[in-house]
Amino acid sequence: MLKWHAAAKTDAGCQRQRNEDNYYVSPDQRLFVVADGMGGAAGGAKASKLAVEILEEEWENNPPSGHSAEVVRKWLKQAVNKANQAIFDERESSSLVKGMGTTVVVGVQADSNLLEIAHVGDSRAYLLRDDKAVLLTNDHSVVQEMVRAGRLTEAQARTNPYKNLITRCLGHERKVEIDQIPVELQAEDWVVLCSDGLSTVLMDDQISEIVSNTTDPKLVCDELVKQTIEGGAPDNVTVVVIHYLGSDNGSK
Repeated sequence: MLKWHAAAKTDAGCQRQRNEDNYYVSPDQRLFVVADGMGGAAGGAKASKLAVEILEEEWENNPPSGHSAEVVRKWLKQAVNKANQAIFDERESSSLVKGMGTTVVVGVQADSNLLEIAHVGDSRAYLLRDDKAVLLTNDHSVVQEMVRAGRLTEAQARTNPYKNLITRCLGHERKVEIDQIPVELQAEDWVVLCSDGLSTVLMDDQISEIVSNTTDPKLVCDELVKQTIEGGAPDNVTVVVIHYLGSDNGSK
């Protein structure tokens, strides 16, 4: 069984007055969450905070009954659905937050060196292996649907005026479709979970280069956020970084 250790960091960025992102890393370092809120100054921060709080509460009070992939996958779906319902109910109950919603990308460490990921919106999960970044999630956004259809290139998508328009999030519908991705990990793998404030500024090769220059997840977080800010950081930026080690190394 691999060992791993994780770190996280968030920043409001260069142009936003308020940080509407939230994140969570459980004390046992098995649950990892990044949420990027939307819906204005009041609604966005509230939605992402509510998503993180629900997932944290579920982990503490109703955790998966074991760490098998099947059990973890089922727990993830139920927990994210519960977060969606809570945000939807809040949105329906108050005219002040009618547009509130949030993206979410969640990782739960299962047995057999598997990380189970659940994902809604355009926050992302990357696997870094052999100095190469592999995107694990598909953005639920207008421009990425156009990229997948061959109507836009990735370079065009980065400057498209509709790049922030997402097609799926928590809180806008009573039921939400959740993407779930199992990731089989190896020693020296890295996983990066991030809000789109990072991925719209840093290219995949920049992320790879930053990761390859250290073995400390905290330093990776610091450098990812630093280079995003140096790149202009028009949005809030949040990142969770997990480093996997051989079974005789590491802290977990």
